[in-house]
Amino acid sequence: MKNYTTIKYQELEEGIGILTLNRQERLNALNFEMIEELHDTLNELEWNLDCRVLIITGEGRAFCSGTDLKETSLFESVDKLPEKYSNLKYLNVDDEAKRKIYGQRRIADVMISLRRINQPVIAAVKGPATGGGFALAMASDIRIAGESARFSNAFINIGMSGTDVGSSYFLPRLIGLSRAAEILYTGRFVDAKEAEKIGFVSRVVPDDKLMETALELAREMLKKTPLGLRLTKEVINMNIDAPSIEAAIYLENRNQAVCMGTKDIFEALTAFFEKRSSKYGKR
Repeated sequence: MKNYTTIKYQELEEGIGILTLNRQERLNALNFEMIEELHDTLNELEWNLDCRVLIITGEGRAFCSGTDLKETSLFESVDKLPEKYSNLKYLNVDDEAKRKIYGQRRIADVMISLRRINQPVIAAVKGPATGGGFALAMASDIRIAGESARFSNAFINIGMSGTDVGSSYFLPRLIGLSRAAEILYTGRFVDAKEAEKIGFVSRVVPDDKLMETALELAREMLKKTPLGLRLTKEVINMNIDAPSIEAAIYLENRNQAVCMGTKDIFEALTAFFEKRSSKYGKR
C-alpha cells in the first residue's frame, strides 16, 4: 500500500487490515483527496488476498463527520480548484452542474466499493458518524460502537435530500423501513445505546475497548476458510435482493460445491473433529 495523506492503512497482524480515516483536525471529514485515497485503497484491497478482514475506523475523537462542506465551493468554479486537484478530471469540467453530478457520483462510489471488496468490513465507530460517515458505517458489514458513538443522517439538515450515498438502500435493510424513515426524515442523532437497541450496531463497548473488540471479532473470522469467508460476503450481497428463494439457494449451492473442491476444507473438517482452531496461511 502507498503512503497517504488523509488515511492510514496497515496490516496490524496477519490477515487483518486496518483503514483509519486521518483528518482528525476536521473530525475526519471526507474531502476529495480522501475520496481518491479511499478509492485507491479499496481498489487494491479487492484483490489483496493477504488481507482477509478489514476494520475501518477514525483517528481521534470522531469516526467521520461527513463531507467536508468547505470543499463544496469547488463545484462553483474551476478557478477555485487547488493545485492538488488539477488531475481530477471530474472537477475540471467547465460546467458547474456536471461537476456536481460527477463529484457526487465519485463520493457515492466509495460505498459501492466497500460492498464490492471481498473482505468483510467491520466499522469501529466512536464519536460522530454523520452524513457520509454515517453512510460509511452503513456500507460496512458489521458495526461496533464505542459509548461515545453518535449517528446522524445530516444531509437533511443542510437543505439536501435525506437520501444520499446509499442511505435509502442500506438503512431500511438494516433496521426496517419505519425506523429508517424517521431517521432519514428528521436527521436527529442516534446515540450508541439506541443504535444497539434497534439493531444498527452489533454491540456497544467502552471507547478504549473498541479496537480490541473489533480485532477479536476479526480474529474469529480468520478461523474460517479464506474462500468460504469471501464467498459468504459475495452471496449476502447478491441475495439481499434475490428475486426468489430458488435464485438465492442456487448461489448458495454453487458456493458449497466450490468450497468442497478446495484443499482448505480438509483442514477445516480435521480441526472441527479434533476440536481445535483451524490454521490457514495467507492466500
